[in-house]
Amino acid sequence: MKTLLSIFSLILITSCNSNKSTNTKESLAFYVGTYTSKNSKGIYKYALNTDGVFTKIGLVAKTENPSFLSFSSDKKHLIAANEIDLEGSESITCFSIKNDSLILKNSIPSGGTNPCFVTTNSDNYVLATNYSSGTVALASLQNDGLLTKVLDIQQHDGNGTTSRQEAPHAHSAWFEPNSNTIISVDLGTNQLWFSKIDSNTKALNPVAPFKLDMAKGAGPRHLTFHPNNKWIYVLNELNNTVSRIEKSPDTTYHVKESISTLPENFSGNNTSADIHVSLDGKFLYTSNRGHNSIAIFKIDSTKGSLNPIGHESTKGLDPRNFSLTPNNNYIVVANQNSNNLVAFKRNKNEGTLMFTDEINAPTPVCVLFE
Repeated sequence: MKTLLSIFSLILITSCNSNKSTNTKESLAFYVGTYTSKNSKGIYKYALNTDGVFTKIGLVAKTENPSFLSFSSDKKHLIAANEIDLEGSESITCFSIKNDSLILKNSIPSGGTNPCFVTTNSDNYVLATNYSSGTVALASLQNDGLLTKVLDIQQHDGNGTTSRQEAPHAHSAWFEPNSNTIISVDLGTNQLWFSKIDSNTKALNPVAPFKLDMAKGAGPRHLTFHPNNKWIYVLNELNNTVSRIEKSPDTTYHVKESISTLPENFSGNNTSADIHVSLDGKFLYTSNRGHNSIAIFKIDSTKGSLNPIGHESTKGLDPRNFSLTPNNNYIVVANQNSNNLVAFKRNKNEGTLMFTDEINAPTPVCVLFE
């Protein structure tokens, strides 16, 4: 009898361990960048299981204000923009990824003040935008995982028409797909800036059309590219709109339409924050801070025009950043001022969202899936 009980117990333990391993394998891990002025200590790691339920893995790196995150091209390294406004302390930091830990490689000056965005391309060039100084810095990630010093700095100039546009405020920079063009988004000058990397001099050189003006007071913040590479959607933080831009064969860019991210009956304060397109190119999502929602749009497959579907509450305050899971089954939202992450299941046919889970997270502002 004891022998039978022992065998039965062994089978039970093996079965439980097997299920745990399967769930872990099927879950989608992601990193969360934060502001560290309150309870956060740096970069955290979580996982979203196949049923839309969160698992907290924990703190993986102590670093100050890692407000935006990016991977190296091989995903063996993670790069953080440390958004610090103390002159001389602004930095971009690189970590090597070792299982559920981040190992510090090095930090370099960001080439300006308040670095709020960082991205890399397939050649491991690194772009960092510095909000307060209105600069875009170019660096590179070496094979040993160390960041080079800043190779070049693009200084923006000009201003817009609102109190938040008194000077340049570079908010993000993007490598255009299937092109060597870089599009830098400046909220302060109210423009998109165009450049490319000179492979010989490692410099950021302006290219035509050089700049593209947005509507007065728009305040462009982030953008996203449609999978067909015909349309670019720019999220305007200050006037809460999405602008559709078309690129013509002669490489000129034209603003075709702008549409509100808010419902018609909303009259409160709001600033738009983040924008993403589904992989199938059928739906576009933006986040609203104030209305505290994800705005959902259907994309016309022939014209690229946007048709509002509705809004889903983020169940938190000030959704600064959100991300679609790699399989596009879920969206995870970082609610900065309610200290929580919220997961929604996507209806891939309708574009709508259904709440599945939430979890505490200290001042979360960036979500990056492995």
